[in-house]
Order: sequence, then C-alpha cells, then structure tokens
Amino acid sequence: MDNATNEKIIVATKLWLERAVIGLNLCPFAKAVHVKNQISYAVSSATTHEDLLSDLMHALEILAETPAEKIDTTLLIHPYVLTDFLDYNDFLEVADAALEDMGLENMLQVASFHPQYQFAGTQPDDIENYTNRSPYPMMHLLREASVMRAVLAFPEAGKIFDKNIATLRDLGHTGWNDLGLVKINPPLENKSMRKEL
Repeated sequence: MDNATNEKIIVATKLWLERAVIGLNLCPFAKAVHVKNQISYAVSSATTHEDLLSDLMHALEILAETPAEKIDTTLLIHPYVLTDFLDYNDFLEVADAALEDMGLENMLQVASFHPQYQFAGTQPDDIENYTNRSPYPMMHLLREASVMRAVLAFPEAGKIFDKNIATLRDLGHTGWNDLGLVKINPPLENKSMRKEL
C-alpha cells in the first residue's frame, strides 16, 4: 500500500470527522482532541484477521505507552479487511479479548465505526445507523481516563445517543449526502493482495 493511498484514506477520514462527527456534534468530546492534534490516524494494510489483530495490538501498545498530551486517541483504519459489517462486529469480541490479554482492559477501550454500521432492531438504510458510519471500517481506541473526564465535564452524556438519533432523523438521507463525504463502494483492493489462481 503506497503513501498516497494512505493519505487519501486519512483525508477522507478527517473530512468525515470534521463534517459529521464534529460538524453535527455527534461526539461533543471530539473537537478538543482534533484541534489539539491529539488524534493518531493509523492505516492498516492487513487483509486477514490475524494481521489486523497484530496491527490492533501494536496500536494499543503505542497508545498505552504514549502520553495523552501527545496521542489521546487512535483511529485504526482497516480498509482491506472486515469490510462486511457482520464480520467486523464479530471481530470486536476479539478486540476486547486482546485488551484483556494485554492487561489494558481498565486503561483503554475500543469503539466501533463502519460504512455498513447497523444497530440491532434497525433496517440497513435507517438514518440512525449513520451516527456510526465512517468512510472505512475502523476501530476507535480510547483512553478510559479521557472518557471519564469527558463524561464528568458533560453533564448530559447519557443523552448523547438519543440526541444523535434525533439529529440524524432531522437531517435525513438528503442532508447526510449533502455533507459531501467520501463514499467507498466497493471496498478498496489492497495492491499487495495475492491474486487468486
């Protein structure tokens, strides 16, 4: 995977962060770390679950060992693997198990974003699913301490989910499309993938 491709992936992700996550205030905690350049964007070239797990563990190690002032949170973007949401959703259990195996379960956590994200009890095209729809599959690695500080600073943190649903319903599909976000369909093909014989 070349640097130009990585850069395009990161640019699309930042656009989504700025216009959707911050622009629609879907996460009231995102703006501060974005403005302070405390978000690490890591693009994985993994094409297998095993390689992605290795990249995830590496990213978790880096986040755990780096001061929060330098990297408060990491977006591990994996465009070439887990492009199917059900596969991705299953892998989240592997991610949680890795946190536990590394002894980081009380220090870090993994949040989920995916182009096909779907909440239980919804239809694929329901607008509320778009609160967690990112241009590429990714895992958001967060510090427990930062989450707790943010929740304490935001007295109605428990209402964020319901507020986001209301925001997206007011916006509608047309409004979401008007954000001008990069749409990735079909998933990217990793040039380093072996061609099937």
